[in-house]
Amino acid sequence: MLSLLVVRGRQQHKIQFGDGGVPELAQAIRAFGNAAEYVPAGLAGLAMLALAGAHPLAVHASGLLLFLGRVAHAIGLSRSAEPSALRSAGMVLTWVAYILAGVALLICAFP
Repeated sequence: MLSLLVVRGRQQHKIQFGDGGVPELAQAIRAFGNAAEYVPAGLAGLAMLALAGAHPLAVHASGLLLFLGRVAHAIGLSRSAEPSALRSAGMVLTWVAYILAGVALLICAFP
């Protein structure tokens, strides 16, 4: 969805590279970029949890928190470039997902 918003903005403003100084397009690009920065690490954590044989609740809880956090952050950032409650909540949920996955991995490592 975030990629589609960038593509739509590029087509709408006829911009092939960068944001062309269009604030809405810059916002869409940043929302996509932020997801590209945080989602891979979260998915790697989930994969490690699954491979380590972590309790399914830890895997699912981490995945749900990551998903909710990234959706909240994307919505918050897509609506406004200013700080917002959704952006903040999204980052907190993402960090909690990372911490939960890390703690669960430590528990798996030291049974």
